[in-house]
Amino acid sequence: MKLLIFGLAISSSWGNGHATLWRGLCSALLRRGHRIVFFERDVDYYARHRDLTELPPAGKLVLYPSWPDVLPLARRELAGADAAIVTSYCPDGIAAADLVLDSAVPMRAFYDLDTPVTLTRLAADEAVAYVGPRGLGDFDLVLSYTGGRALEDLRDRLGARRTAPLYGSVDPAVHRPVPSEPGYHADLSYLGTFAADRQAALEVLFIEPARRHPERRFVLGGACYPADFPWTENIFFVRHLPPHEHPAFFSSSRLTLNVTRSAMAAMGYCPSGRLFEAAACGTAILSDVWEGLDAFFAPGREILLARSGADVDAALDMSDDELRRIGTAARERALAEHTAEHRALELERLLGETPVTAAVPLDRPSATAALETGA
Repeated sequence: MKLLIFGLAISSSWGNGHATLWRGLCSALLRRGHRIVFFERDVDYYARHRDLTELPPAGKLVLYPSWPDVLPLARRELAGADAAIVTSYCPDGIAAADLVLDSAVPMRAFYDLDTPVTLTRLAADEAVAYVGPRGLGDFDLVLSYTGGRALEDLRDRLGARRTAPLYGSVDPAVHRPVPSEPGYHADLSYLGTFAADRQAALEVLFIEPARRHPERRFVLGGACYPADFPWTENIFFVRHLPPHEHPAFFSSSRLTLNVTRSAMAAMGYCPSGRLFEAAACGTAILSDVWEGLDAFFAPGREILLARSGADVDAALDMSDDELRRIGTAARERALAEHTAEHRALELERLLGETPVTAAVPLDRPSATAALETGA
C-alpha cells in the first residue's frame, strides 16, 4: 500500500502529541512493507526544535513552505496512492481535504487526533480551522483518537459516514525500561505540554501534593509553561523532552502522573500517548479518572486512579515493591495490546475495507454554519 498523510507534524515533537504517534505508526507500517509519504508544512517553531529529518527507507518526509509550492508534488504522489489521510490541525487541512476528495485515490480518510476539541468548538458554534464546509461526509473513513460517544457525534455533527477509533500507541523499540538518570529522579513525575484546561487538575494532583510533601521530589517536564506557573522548591522543571529522553524520564520515577485535558476527560475513551509510553517503561501510573479508562488498563492492578489529593498521598505512600508490581503489569498490557504494531494492523484492516458510497447529510444546521464561518 502507498499511503499519503497530510498532517500537523512528524519532524518535531515540540508542543504537540501528533509527532510521536506518527513516528511509531509509520515505522510499524514501513516494517510491514508499505510506502508512506508524509506532508508537513515547514513552520519556524517546529524547525527550531526538529528532532527527526527523514523517515526510514520506503518512507518520505516532505517539508514544504506553502501549499501552492507543494501542490504539484502532492498531485503527483496522489496519482499513484492507495490511500490518503488528512489529519486534524494540519495547517492546510481544508485545502488538502479538497485535493484528496477530488482525486481518484481509492481510500480517502480523515484522522481526528483532537476529536474533543473539534466537537467542543462545534457545540459552541466556533470555527474549526481544519474542517471545511463539506464537513466529513465525503470521506470514506473518519478515524478518531477518541472512542465512545465521540464516534456518534462525528456522524451526527459532521456527517461522517463510517467512523472508527484509532487510539494512541507506543513503540516498544523506543519506550522501554532503561537505567534511571539522577536529574530525572522523582517520587512523582509529570510529563506534558502546558494546557490551561489541565491546570486545575494539575494543581490538585501535582502542585498541592508537592506543597504537602516538601521532603519528596517532584519533576515536571514539558513545553510552553508560563513564567507565573506556581512552582515550589521541590518541583524540578525539565524543559521540553524529545521522545528519545522519555524512557529515562519515566524509568527514573517511582510514580508518574497522567492528567487529561478537560474536553478529552469529559468525552472519555481518550488515552494519551504518554499513558502507553510510561506503561511500556514499566513505570507505575497514577491517572485522573475518565470513562473508558478501564478498557485500556485495569484500575488497581495495572494503573492507579486519583480523584483527589488524598489519592495522590496514598499512592506516594505505597512501597517500591507495590509500585513495581503495578508498573510491570501495565507494561505487559501495553505490549500485549497497545503497541504501534497493533495500531498498524488495525489501520491496515480499516483502510482495506470497502468504502461506504452513500453520503449522510449533516443533521445539525448550526454545525454547517460554524464550518462555513471558518471556511
